[in-house]
Amino acid sequence: MKRLFKKGERVKSNRDGKVMEVLHYIKDKSSYLVECAWFDLEKKEVRTYTLKQDSLLKAS
Repeated sequence: MKRLFKKGERVKSNRDGKVMEVLHYIKDKSSYLVECAWFDLEKKEVRTYTLKQDSLLKAS
């Protein structure tokens, strides 16, 4: 499987529509996992998610 995103790129989640930044890739047996960061405005802190590459789109 091919990596679709580069480190530092902005991506959009299919699930909740949040725009996040790619931190790094994690190699998994079935597919690539991407660790992404986004800023939570309510709590005023940076959150990180680990999502499958298939559930992300390039943000414009």
